[in-house]
Amino acid sequence: MNGIELSSGSIRITDPVLQARIFALLGLTEEDIARKFGFLINAFRFGAPPHGGMGIGLDRLIMQLLGCESLRDVVAFPKVQNATEPMTNCPSAVDTTQLFDLGIQLLDME
Repeated sequence: MNGIELSSGSIRITDPVLQARIFALLGLTEEDIARKFGFLINAFRFGAPPHGGMGIGLDRLIMQLLGCESLRDVVAFPKVQNATEPMTNCPSAVDTTQLFDLGIQLLDME
Protein backbone atom coordinates (compact mmCIF):
# COMPACT_ATOMS: atom_id res chain seq x y z
CA MET A 1 0.00 0.00 0.00
CA ASN A 2 1.57 3.28 -1.12
CA GLY A 3 4.88 1.45 -1.60
CA ILE A 4 4.87 -0.16 1.87
CA GLU A 5 4.86 -3.95 2.28
CA LEU A 6 1.89 -4.89 4.45
CA SER A 7 2.42 -8.64 4.69
CA SER A 8 4.95 -11.37 3.98
CA GLY A 9 5.37 -15.07 4.45
CA SER A 10 7.53 -18.15 4.04
CA ILE A 11 7.91 -21.78 5.00
CA ARG A 12 10.23 -22.06 8.00
CA ILE A 13 13.09 -24.52 8.41
CA THR A 14 12.20 -26.52 11.52
CA ASP A 15 14.80 -29.30 11.28
CA PRO A 16 17.68 -28.35 13.63
CA VAL A 17 20.22 -30.39 11.63
CA LEU A 18 19.21 -28.73 8.35
CA GLN A 19 19.17 -25.28 9.97
CA ALA A 20 22.66 -25.85 11.38
CA ARG A 21 23.86 -26.88 7.89
CA ILE A 22 22.41 -23.71 6.39
CA PHE A 23 24.18 -21.62 9.03
CA ALA A 24 27.43 -23.46 8.26
CA LEU A 25 26.97 -22.76 4.53
CA LEU A 26 26.68 -19.10 5.47
CA GLY A 27 30.12 -19.38 7.07
CA LEU A 28 29.06 -19.42 10.71
CA THR A 29 31.11 -21.49 13.13
CA GLU A 30 29.53 -23.80 15.72
CA GLU A 31 30.31 -21.14 18.32
CA ASP A 32 28.65 -18.41 16.22
CA ILE A 33 25.58 -20.57 15.68
CA ALA A 34 25.26 -21.33 19.39
CA ARG A 35 25.81 -17.70 20.43
CA LYS A 36 23.56 -16.07 17.84
CA PHE A 37 20.89 -18.69 17.17
CA GLY A 38 21.13 -21.20 20.02
CA PHE A 39 17.61 -20.30 21.19
CA LEU A 40 16.25 -21.21 17.74
CA ILE A 41 18.13 -24.49 17.34
CA ASN A 42 17.16 -25.53 20.88
CA ALA A 43 13.50 -24.73 20.21
CA PHE A 44 13.51 -26.93 17.10
CA ARG A 45 14.80 -29.88 19.15
CA PHE A 46 11.36 -29.96 20.82
CA GLY A 47 9.80 -30.90 17.49
CA ALA A 48 8.22 -27.76 16.09
CA PRO A 49 5.95 -28.85 13.23
CA PRO A 50 6.56 -27.53 9.72
CA HIS A 51 4.78 -24.22 9.49
CA GLY A 52 4.47 -21.24 7.25
CA GLY A 53 2.04 -18.67 6.16
CA MET A 54 1.49 -15.01 5.87
CA GLY A 55 2.06 -12.43 8.56
CA ILE A 56 0.03 -9.28 8.27
CA GLY A 57 1.97 -6.12 9.04
CA LEU A 58 -0.74 -4.55 11.15
CA ASP A 59 1.76 -1.99 12.45
CA ARG A 60 2.56 -0.95 8.87
CA LEU A 61 -1.13 -0.76 7.99
CA ILE A 62 -1.79 1.48 11.01
CA MET A 63 1.20 3.60 9.98
CA GLN A 64 -0.38 4.11 6.54
CA LEU A 65 -3.86 4.78 7.90
CA LEU A 66 -2.53 7.43 10.28
CA GLY A 67 -0.28 9.00 7.64
CA CYS A 68 2.87 8.43 9.71
CA GLU A 69 6.29 8.41 8.06
CA SER A 70 7.93 5.85 10.35
CA LEU A 71 7.04 2.63 12.14
CA ARG A 72 8.52 4.21 15.27
CA ASP A 73 5.48 6.48 15.31
CA VAL A 74 3.12 3.53 15.85
CA VAL A 75 5.21 0.80 17.52
CA ALA A 76 6.54 1.05 21.05
CA PHE A 77 10.33 0.79 20.97
CA PRO A 78 12.18 -0.74 22.73
CA LYS A 79 10.41 -4.00 23.45
CA VAL A 80 11.13 -3.86 27.16
CA GLN A 81 12.00 -1.06 29.55
CA ASN A 82 15.78 -1.62 29.52
CA ALA A 83 16.05 -1.66 25.67
CA THR A 84 16.57 -5.43 25.38
CA GLU A 85 14.70 -8.25 23.65
CA PRO A 86 14.82 -11.31 25.93
CA MET A 87 13.98 -14.00 23.32
CA THR A 88 16.92 -13.24 21.04
CA ASN A 89 19.20 -11.61 23.65
CA CYS A 90 19.38 -8.34 21.70
CA PRO A 91 21.24 -6.15 21.63
CA SER A 92 24.33 -8.30 21.73
CA ALA A 93 28.00 -7.94 20.89
CA VAL A 94 28.89 -7.43 17.25
CA ASP A 95 32.03 -9.11 15.97
CA THR A 96 34.68 -7.21 14.02
CA THR A 97 33.90 -9.06 10.77
CA GLN A 98 30.33 -7.78 10.81
CA LEU A 99 31.53 -4.24 11.47
CA PHE A 100 34.06 -4.48 8.63
CA ASP A 101 31.44 -5.87 6.21
CA LEU A 102 29.14 -2.95 7.01
CA GLY A 103 31.89 -0.34 6.91
CA ILE A 104 31.31 0.62 10.55
CA GLN A 105 34.07 1.63 12.95
CA LEU A 106 33.61 1.89 16.72
CA LEU A 107 35.42 4.66 18.51
CA ASP A 108 36.54 4.56 22.14
CA MET A 109 35.18 7.80 23.60
CA GLU A 110 37.31 7.68 26.77
